[in-house]
Amino acid sequence: MTDAAKTRRRRGARRREGRAGGGNGYGLTPVEQPPATQPKRSMAPAELLSADQIEALHQASVTVLRNTGMDVLNAQARRLLAAAGATVSGERVRFDPEMIDDYMASAPPEFALHARNPERSLRIGGPWVAFSAVASAPNVSDVAGGRRTGNRVDHANLVRLAQVLNTVHLLGGYPVEPTDIHASVRHLHATHDQLVLSDKPIHAYSLGAQRNRDCLEMVRIARGVSHEQLEAEPSIISIINTSSPLRLDDPMAQGIIEYSSRNQLIVVTPFTLAGAMAPVTLAGALVQQNAEALAGIVFTQVVRRGAPVMYGGFTSNVDMKSGSPAFGTPEYLKAAIVGGQLARRYSVPYRSSNVNAGNALDAQSAYESVFSLWGAITGGANLVKHAAGWMEGGLVASYEKMVLDADLLGMVSEFLRPIDLDPEALAVAAIDEVGPGGHFFGIEHTQDRFRTAFFHPMLSDWRNHESWVEAGSPTTDKKMSELVERLLAEHVDPPMDPDRRAELDEFVARRVAEGGVATDY
Repeated sequence: MTDAAKTRRRRGARRREGRAGGGNGYGLTPVEQPPATQPKRSMAPAELLSADQIEALHQASVTVLRNTGMDVLNAQARRLLAAAGATVSGERVRFDPEMIDDYMASAPPEFALHARNPERSLRIGGPWVAFSAVASAPNVSDVAGGRRTGNRVDHANLVRLAQVLNTVHLLGGYPVEPTDIHASVRHLHATHDQLVLSDKPIHAYSLGAQRNRDCLEMVRIARGVSHEQLEAEPSIISIINTSSPLRLDDPMAQGIIEYSSRNQLIVVTPFTLAGAMAPVTLAGALVQQNAEALAGIVFTQVVRRGAPVMYGGFTSNVDMKSGSPAFGTPEYLKAAIVGGQLARRYSVPYRSSNVNAGNALDAQSAYESVFSLWGAITGGANLVKHAAGWMEGGLVASYEKMVLDADLLGMVSEFLRPIDLDPEALAVAAIDEVGPGGHFFGIEHTQDRFRTAFFHPMLSDWRNHESWVEAGSPTTDKKMSELVERLLAEHVDPPMDPDRRAELDEFVARRVAEGGVATDY
């Protein structure tokens, strides 16, 4: 057995012991975290471009959709678009500006995303911000086991970690791809694990209509609601990536048809990398991003007017020497801010991401994440995908990076909180009490508030050089590894009604026995 496998087995045994014993099972100190609340932006988003410049981007995008158009590979989608007024020639679909304006006007500016635990439900849009865990990485890494291919054990562990981290509000997909589960039934087992190990909102991949239907039915069962209530309450999210440049492929179109028709949340996100799948100029890349986003959002409203939808921005540049994506760059930051301006131009919620291209838990991965988050937050993002745990440009889900990012998200959340200016907070009496030359450590005003006055990072156990040396001078990755162990030890499966759990288990068993979905591999 490999060292990585031994580590995963040991962690699993500890968690089982913890659940049986009603605690963490092996004496680790609980990690102090900020409260589990959804952040609400208290400041206006940044505006990098003027209203006239945003309008110029819009008009250029509309021109692209009218003259060049989009290839839509799904025949049913083409029929729906043609009936709604688009011009269809073969697989090419062209959109009139009036049609775009008409359907964009019906997209809702704000809505609720329902979790199986109502206390975990989220507001999407307006001033609200939600952070999702890393998603879709093919590999996983931690200090104990190193870098390895994604598997079900690590998938489950990362779901547990996302569940206990208060600053992570939803699961953005499989934190790591569990490749040891056959693709025909992977969505069944992975979604079951997410619904059992977490009670936060979840994501389903749009990789074929039947997968969409299966995941939605599993969410309905876990929530214990009727089909009618599920359709009235958006309860699942799916990312729709256009195949840039200017193409909507068959599975993505099916995802929109399945979920928008059932009033579930679609996030249209073009994957526009300047110099590769989009023009090398940032302006040109933004025009293409906006054209593809408009086409996708319009299609959601063609399927069902008023269906919840988000504008996703993911424009960055590539390293022209290697061809690999670059993240956390000045170009990415500018694109994130302008993407938010465009989303607000259409009055739809906005999605951005916390991304980096770092290969290790080092300065590069940290400062690129901070830069990406700064673009997302100042750009007015309502959903920040991959907010915790993304490494290597999306190739790796890192346990330690998830914890490091969660701490950073706590700082961002505190930054978004408005400054308290009530009379007691203004502290005129406290200043008078201390007077010139005194200090505020011991007065009642400080003692009553010191635990809540500031954000306390999970990482700052050692406040000075002496205590840091006494602790063995731990590096960041070792400190994060310790926190990972402590946080995983705190996980307890969130309660689920026994009848719902039995129905969920039976559904998964039946669909697995039926073979899941057809695959070519």
